[in-house]
Amino acid sequence: MDTIVLKFGGSSLADNIRLNLVANKIIEFKDSGNNVIVIVSAQGKMTDKLIKEAKELSNNPSNRELDMLLSTGEQVSSAKLAILLNKLGYDAISLTGWQAGIYTTGEYQSSIIDSIDTSRILKELSENKIVIITGFQGINKNSDITTLGRGGSDTSAVAIASQVKAKNCYIFSDVDGVYSTDPNKIPEAKKLEEVSYQEMLEISNEGAKVLHNRCVEIGEKFEVPIITGSTFNNKPGTTIKEKVEDTNVKSIVKNDMVVLVNMKYETYSLELFNKIYLSLIKNGIIPIKVINHSLYSLNMDILIEINALSKFQIMLENDFKLYSIKFSNTSKIAIVGYGLMNNKEILNKILQIFSNNNLDIFSIDISEIKINVVFKEKIPDTILEQLHAVLIS
Repeated sequence: MDTIVLKFGGSSLADNIRLNLVANKIIEFKDSGNNVIVIVSAQGKMTDKLIKEAKELSNNPSNRELDMLLSTGEQVSSAKLAILLNKLGYDAISLTGWQAGIYTTGEYQSSIIDSIDTSRILKELSENKIVIITGFQGINKNSDITTLGRGGSDTSAVAIASQVKAKNCYIFSDVDGVYSTDPNKIPEAKKLEEVSYQEMLEISNEGAKVLHNRCVEIGEKFEVPIITGSTFNNKPGTTIKEKVEDTNVKSIVKNDMVVLVNMKYETYSLELFNKIYLSLIKNGIIPIKVINHSLYSLNMDILIEINALSKFQIMLENDFKLYSIKFSNTSKIAIVGYGLMNNKEILNKILQIFSNNNLDIFSIDISEIKINVVFKEKIPDTILEQLHAVLIS
């Protein structure tokens, strides 16, 4: 009997009507003769709601207590789903991360899975139960609940699949696969039948909200086939697997959730550069890109994610009082696919579009699998449309 892992996102579990759709999909897999493990997220926007309520009580809640609070969202989902499946005549049991043997390490709010003791999961499967596990969480060496960061339920699912030697790991959400670009912006976007782990990792890292990047890394490491699909239809999804041999552009990701910060100071030294960089890291800001434009004075451009801006603004009042600071909203475009580094035709087409639209480019980075372009200002979605028409359609 094959073991499969099914993961359902928050939109799939948002209310009792959708819980019934999820239950029916689980039953289809169970009736096909599989051992079934289900990983669930919190219902709907529950995690956001809990964060908001915590910050109404304190501007700076303890990360430990936040993890304790946020973990309850997934527990609600798992218990409700088990109750429903039991009512429908299927033996199901809900397990928290720690009951499922998920051990974590690292910081609260962004822990990583260190190991999984699968003995409880396998025991329940041996009794022909559907095992429903809370995603996004585990337990650390101090027996405290920790969470894996937003999107961490994907990581829980693939990690568990790797340890129980699952045949497939299905990631279900409200979209039916991975697309060549955001279908909400570009109606002509094409669903991809297959994409490699490396391509999917780049797509995730560039801000496409399809899969959590760490789950793709685990999938590649343990060779777990990941299949993305929709909870709400039975259309074929996208399979993420080993390298797919072609040189086509697979996906174009436009990310407007970035900010370009310019810092100036009258003198410059390597020591000063390192001090600024280390200060960012210390405060939990991982710069996407850092460039200093002068040998004689500090004229540093720092590209950061917009969700790190509040941390940066706090640093202005402490570490960066002496610097002249300017913020600019900007855009980043990533063009993903194997063999791009040596494809001059594709590069020429891209640069021609940027030239025709008089776009001010901050930087271009080219690798075997990705062309990454950062602009000095926010660019319209029409650029994404033009790139898609030329490179994919």
